[in-house]
Amino acid sequence: MSITPSEPELSAVVGERRRLTNLAYRLLGSVAEAEDAVQETYARWYAMPRDRREGIESPGAWLTTVAGRVCLDLLGSARVRRERYVGAWIPEPLPDRTEWGGGRAGGGTEPADPADRITLDESVNMAFLVVLESMTPAERVAFVLHDVFRYPFAEVAEIVGRTPAACRQLASSARRRVGAARAPALPVAGQAGLVRDFKEAWEAKDIEALVGLLDPDATMTADGGGLVGTVLRPVEGSRRIAQYLIHIADKAPGLTLLERTVNGRPGLVAQHAGVTVTVAAFSVTDDRVSRIWAVRNPEKLRAWTEGGPS
Repeated sequence: MSITPSEPELSAVVGERRRLTNLAYRLLGSVAEAEDAVQETYARWYAMPRDRREGIESPGAWLTTVAGRVCLDLLGSARVRRERYVGAWIPEPLPDRTEWGGGRAGGGTEPADPADRITLDESVNMAFLVVLESMTPAERVAFVLHDVFRYPFAEVAEIVGRTPAACRQLASSARRRVGAARAPALPVAGQAGLVRDFKEAWEAKDIEALVGLLDPDATMTADGGGLVGTVLRPVEGSRRIAQYLIHIADKAPGLTLLERTVNGRPGLVAQHAGVTVTVAAFSVTDDRVSRIWAVRNPEKLRAWTEGGPS
């Protein structure tokens, strides 16, 4: 893709990259796929003749429409790929870059790593992203565009290829899914304390302490993508999860657990020989851990392993 710095629309167009990356990550649940979608969007922009680009009144709206359609297409193909995925597919976890030593690469004003361009708020916490995964592509796009990014249904309709009324119904259906899955929110400070207690119990191999910190009906889902060993089905029940965690600790002596922000919420990172091997996100219900999502697929841990913590 060739960009001529003298083009009058350059700053307005390039300035949209952060917002487009935020949108694409929420739609796709993958930093790599989000970056590909944004790159494809810009490629289409610069493939147009210059006079046509200059005739577009709102480059930002054009880029959003194209990015939304690219993501919609990717979601359709992703559903097929994920049906063939080995084990459970979990959205790609994001670090809080303020906790990392690398900061912005190159010292520029625009972060080099796409993970740096994603705003960590409640619309990227792992529980929310997992619910988005249960939606149809059209539901997900309509809901994220309208409820998260506040686009009017008339604009959503142009992206999704449905009527505004149909998009309103899609978003409403998606909203019900989110509402049904939403657990009472524990303040971040309270969740951080619970995760810290969980970490210490795991380090001490204290199975009874772990059981006490877990909801009796808790579920742990792991994602190895067929590239590393892990359970292929969710582990259910507090005692079974605790037993499995102790089993992991016994199998991997020297495992280091670190408290880190994962998708904007307190989580844990497991390192072996200084290399991040697992990133765990948590959901809390009634002051106990109710869900654990453990991402072990190394392809999903690049934001955690490239330019790691200082």
